[in-house]
Amino acid sequence: MKLFIKDVGELELQAPISVGSLAEKLGRKTVIAAIHDGKLIDVRDEVEEGQIEFVTLDHPVAPQVYRHTMSHIMAQAVMRIFGEDKVLLGIGPVIENGFYYDFEIISGKIVEEDLPKIQEEMRKIIEQDLPIERFTMKKDEAVEFMKQRGQKYKVELLSEMQEETVTFYKQGEFVDLCRGPHLPSTGIVKHFKLLSLSGAYWRGNESNPMLQRIYGTAFASEEELNKYVEMIEEARRRDHRKLGPALGIFFIDHDHAPGMPIFTPAGTVILRELMNFSRELHLSSGYQEVMTPLVMSEKLWRMSGHWDHYKENMYFTSKEDQNFAIKPMNCPGHILIYKNKPVSYRDLPIRYFEFGRVHRYERSGVLHGLLRVRSFTQDDAHIFCRIDQIEQEIVGIIRLIERIYAQFGFEYSVELSTMPEDHMGDVETWNMATESLKNALESIKLPYVIKEGEGAFYGPKIDFHVKDSIGRMWQCATVQLDFLMPQRFDLYYVDADGSQVRPVMIHTAKYGSLERFLGILIEHFAGAFPTWLAPTQAVVLPISDRHRHYAEQIVEKFSHSGVRIKLDARHETLSYRVRESQTMKVPYMFIVGDREMNEKKISVRTRKGVDLGAKDIDEVLNTVIEEIRTRSLKNLLEG
Repeated sequence: MKLFIKDVGELELQAPISVGSLAEKLGRKTVIAAIHDGKLIDVRDEVEEGQIEFVTLDHPVAPQVYRHTMSHIMAQAVMRIFGEDKVLLGIGPVIENGFYYDFEIISGKIVEEDLPKIQEEMRKIIEQDLPIERFTMKKDEAVEFMKQRGQKYKVELLSEMQEETVTFYKQGEFVDLCRGPHLPSTGIVKHFKLLSLSGAYWRGNESNPMLQRIYGTAFASEEELNKYVEMIEEARRRDHRKLGPALGIFFIDHDHAPGMPIFTPAGTVILRELMNFSRELHLSSGYQEVMTPLVMSEKLWRMSGHWDHYKENMYFTSKEDQNFAIKPMNCPGHILIYKNKPVSYRDLPIRYFEFGRVHRYERSGVLHGLLRVRSFTQDDAHIFCRIDQIEQEIVGIIRLIERIYAQFGFEYSVELSTMPEDHMGDVETWNMATESLKNALESIKLPYVIKEGEGAFYGPKIDFHVKDSIGRMWQCATVQLDFLMPQRFDLYYVDADGSQVRPVMIHTAKYGSLERFLGILIEHFAGAFPTWLAPTQAVVLPISDRHRHYAEQIVEKFSHSGVRIKLDARHETLSYRVRESQTMKVPYMFIVGDREMNEKKISVRTRKGVDLGAKDIDEVLNTVIEEIRTRSLKNLLEG
């Protein structure tokens, strides 16, 4: 039996051997897991042939292992504090940048003040450096074992498992049903922090009991942990759910429109600017803007496949014995436009785009400010083209996305998602569509990673994830290739020889959702939008009443040039008004007093507190206009 080990070479084995024993045999003392033929496995797993790569603490997948172990350490600590007979265990998975565990405390509850106590008990478990053992049981035995321990949620999980044999992990007195992998002992990773406490329905179902969820994170080094905690604190300061309402941009009326944001005049200004920018780029790239109905018949949604694959996320209504759905997608409307008149091969590609309002039902437990809503606007576009045009169209979309992200200073990464289990159409069509997307990405040498089984139900897709100013990644733009919708709607174009040929349909949104993109921008800029996006771009502050007329003249001059400017002549101190303008993140403050009136100038301050001194009015106006025209991210008045 031959085993190829990365960084070691080929090794001849006489019998299967555990990863841990193999690592010890080769003098590798810091191995915590391994990747065997592309799959992450436990140090306790045996291997005999294939390819293997040892995982140490500095390996990219190592956090999956030590954070999973840390969730068990946390559960053990909770049981020690509240008592084994009082704690019902839910699940404790690894998530991006951390882990959590769900608990039910019998006749009690965990409160925020308990988190430091739980952390301290976790440190004791880590200091004990308890060996972590794995053992197996027959499923029937495991059910009885968990029943005896009173763990009803584990019994429920076991009852749904198909395996005849299940695995458990044990550390000291703590035992948990788990597939792993886990660290060899509890003392290997010491740098962790519990972050928050929240409620979570068992298995995400609102009809199930509400459990308590503790979130935490862990890192291999103290430096990494501190850096992440600082980022979390900065993210809290930037939270759009607080900043947005505080800056008068939006609010959500949970009693009357739950999950559906309401935008104030200030928020509407920002959305309008985002739409204007997107509209300019689309129109200059050969797209035609359209508008489609918000409510369309059940028949249409059955034909599109949404009725069978997306019904649980849709809103419905009935009138005159007809059933209708509020659209969750814009694509069927664009298809109706395509079908409205004959199409020749010479007409292709046809590119439609729309700022389409859509509604999708999301459970109340997952709603999150502007980032997860029930009502939102997409800068949605659909391209109908020939097969030989696919690659050039996808490349064109990518270039358009790059142009949009460059405007905001975003770096990005790309994912290609393939056929999901719940899909329409045959595998051959899916493979052809997936290869088309791969070819387009590779033709422009754009790096990407593959996400198996995460495509839309009607086709594979490319997703773009932008990195914000504090390093977080957000999924925004998408490009989805669709051979199936044209077939379901019997779309065709007339080819050169007079035959009828199916077009290919490409779905794409650049912002993704305007609401979500705005939420990201609020946090990216910490509410201090570049001047072209700022709801109020400048405010004029007369020092006293006798300076008001001069201030009004400045407001009029700037307003006529398209600058969003306001007068603040309230009977408050100048310092108070300056602070309030800075709090509201207004890019520029123009202060006028006797000297400014006499010299026909304005004194300029920025929201950062920088005093630029007295300046010529026309010079300032021209610079601000240029800053807005070029959609600059920089304050041009500062040079």
